[in-house]
Amino acid sequence: MASSSFAAMKSRPYRAQFIAYVLAMMADNVEHVISYWVVFQKFHSPALAGFAVLSHWLPFLLFSVAVGGLADRFDPRRIIQCGMLLFIVASAGWGIFFITDTLQMWHAMLLLVIHGCAGVLWQTPNQLLLYDIVGPADLPSAVRLNAMARYLGILVGPAAGGVIMLALGPSHGIILNTLFYLPMLLWLFWAPISAQGAVAKRLAVRGLADIVQTIRVIGTYPVLISMTLLAGLTSFMIGNAYHAQMPGFAIDLGHGDPGVAYSVLLAADAAGALLAGIALEAWGRLRATPQTAIVLAILWALSLLAFASVGIYTLAIALLFAAGFFELSFNTMAQTMVQLNAPADIRGRVVGLFNMAGLGMRAFSGITVGLFGAAIGIHWSLALSAALLLAFLFVLLRRASVQAGRTRASGG
Repeated sequence: MASSSFAAMKSRPYRAQFIAYVLAMMADNVEHVISYWVVFQKFHSPALAGFAVLSHWLPFLLFSVAVGGLADRFDPRRIIQCGMLLFIVASAGWGIFFITDTLQMWHAMLLLVIHGCAGVLWQTPNQLLLYDIVGPADLPSAVRLNAMARYLGILVGPAAGGVIMLALGPSHGIILNTLFYLPMLLWLFWAPISAQGAVAKRLAVRGLADIVQTIRVIGTYPVLISMTLLAGLTSFMIGNAYHAQMPGFAIDLGHGDPGVAYSVLLAADAAGALLAGIALEAWGRLRATPQTAIVLAILWALSLLAFASVGIYTLAIALLFAAGFFELSFNTMAQTMVQLNAPADIRGRVVGLFNMAGLGMRAFSGITVGLFGAAIGIHWSLALSAALLLAFLFVLLRRASVQAGRTRASGG
């Protein structure tokens, strides 16, 4: 049964988590704005910019399952707090190097790695904490609202970062940014958690063996395998790599100032995602099934295929708005089904595997969209990536439909 509109917001602990999550996500993006600007001005290194992308997503690929295993074994609140402390260390580190004017390239690389590792320690345990805060009935609402919080942070962060940098300068501005992580860090001392979530479990964290064993487990759960494949395919083929190419799309569309056009295109994508969260929360009747999630992903890929092909600025905005809408829709639906269907004793590992596929694989989308874009043009690379993704998604949809038919036939 679908939960009521904005059901998770009726929980006081969830409301506190939502506010702290928005602030932390905003701080994450403020740090990107300030640090990337200073690093670009100092080094003018495309290689370092590429390293920034890899250092952000590779930790999710390498460590998501391990962190999920830690969250299975230990209190997830403490793991998230470790992530917040690493975020604070990264922002403070940037600030110290900026003030003393001693930043070297290896310093920047180290801080980028620390920031990427902080994200891994935050995201998977936070998803497990949502389950404890609101319970399975309101989990779909909590997942959608947290996705909205992420996009709010993405929208507000760059603007806030620009204002802070203008008002205080990069050095003091990025040190001020450390304060935005404190609400999440402090709230977690009082955040509620189920007795099962707070008690340490005996399962050891075994690195690569955990990944192999978790894959074997989800292989017996059709919903889990379908949604993990969906997350991996969409992230590997496209992910959010087209965001990095948006300045090029803005220039090619040739509508006024490229800087303004670039900002509007990114805002359209984020605004579509926000509307999806609001609409799905208010309506609450879209049933979460693997087939529905895959169809929404197909619509996302079609929107991006059309965006790569058009030369009309206003139509491009509309297509990016649609892409944002469908992306949040299928991602949150897939994440919800993974959490609800994961075995309780290894929920952290299963969610970690899903994040490894959905976030870690984004490191490779820079190849499918980015490097190929340098060779054949960004329009062709995005269009071909979207077309190939569509072919894979139709195969996955057929597989999910056959499995659903077998389940109905067996009375499951």
